[in-house]
Amino acid sequence: MIVLIILGIILVVAGITLKDNANPLSKFSGTIRIVGFLVIVLGVFSSMFKQIDAGKVGVKSLYGNVQPDVLESGLHVINPLLDITIFDTQTQNYTMSAVHSEGAQEGDDAIRVLSNDGLEVVIDLTVLYRVLPGDAPKILKGIGENYTDKIVRPITRTRIRDNAVYYDAVALYSTKRNEFQQRIFKSIEDDFKKRGLVLEQLLIRNINLPTSVKASIESKINAEQDAQKMQFVLQKEKQEAERKRVEAQGIADYQRIISTNLTDKQLQYEQIKAQKELAASPNTKIIFMGKNSGSVILSDK
Repeated sequence: MIVLIILGIILVVAGITLKDNANPLSKFSGTIRIVGFLVIVLGVFSSMFKQIDAGKVGVKSLYGNVQPDVLESGLHVINPLLDITIFDTQTQNYTMSAVHSEGAQEGDDAIRVLSNDGLEVVIDLTVLYRVLPGDAPKILKGIGENYTDKIVRPITRTRIRDNAVYYDAVALYSTKRNEFQQRIFKSIEDDFKKRGLVLEQLLIRNINLPTSVKASIESKINAEQDAQKMQFVLQKEKQEAERKRVEAQGIADYQRIISTNLTDKQLQYEQIKAQKELAASPNTKIIFMGKNSGSVILSDK
C-alpha cells in the first residue's frame, strides 16, 4: 500500500515535470498525472483496510508511538498512516535439544546444569507458550517482536539451572523428576506472566546423566532385580517345604488312625474287597486267599 502511494507521487511529479519540458513525452504529462493521482488514491484506499488472520492480533503504532488497543481477527478500517505489527496468539513451542535436528536452533542446544552433588546433567526441554492478546502492545513496546530469543529462551534456561542445584543427579533422573518439572514450571510461569506471555506446559523430554553414573544406576538396578529373583525362589521353596510337611503330617495321622482302630474283621473285609477287584481284572489267573481260606483259581472267560 505504501509502495502504491510512493509510486503515485513519483508519477505525479513526473507529469508536472514533463508539462513544461520540450521532451516528446510532454504531451502525455496530463495522462501521467492522472494515473499518478489514481495510484495514490488506490494506495490510500488499500491502506485503510487491514485483515487480521485467525489466531493473531494486530498492534497499532503511529510514528513509533504504540497504541494500547489491538486489532482482533477480521477485517478493519484503519488510519492509512498506522503501522500494524502482527502477533501470533496461538500456542507456540520452543525446543532445546541435544539432537541437532530437533531444537529451535541448529546444533546441540540442550541445557547443561550442575546438580547438588556437582555432576553435569544434560536436559532436553520443550516449552509451550502463547502471547496474551491484550498484552501484545506491551510486548512490542518493551521487548519487541523477537520475544522468543529475548524472553522465552534465556528465562527458561536460567530457571532450570537455578532449580537443578537443589537435586542430586540420580534424583533428577528418577524419583524427583516430576517435582523438578513442577518447580521450574512455577518459576517460569511467573516470569512469563510479568511479560505478557502464558506458559501452557513444560515438557522435560530427556535427562542424560554422566556415563559413570548411568553405569552405577544400571548395576544397582540389576542387583535389586537379582535380589527380588532370589526372594521369589526362597518363597517358592518355603511353600514347597510347607506342602511336604502338611502331606507327611496327613500320612502320619492316617497311619495312626488305622493302627489304632483296625480290627481283624475289618482286615478280612478289606482283603475280600481287594480279591474281588483282582478277580474282575482280565489279566488275573490265580488268586491266593488267606491261610484259612485256601485258594481260588479263575480261568479266562
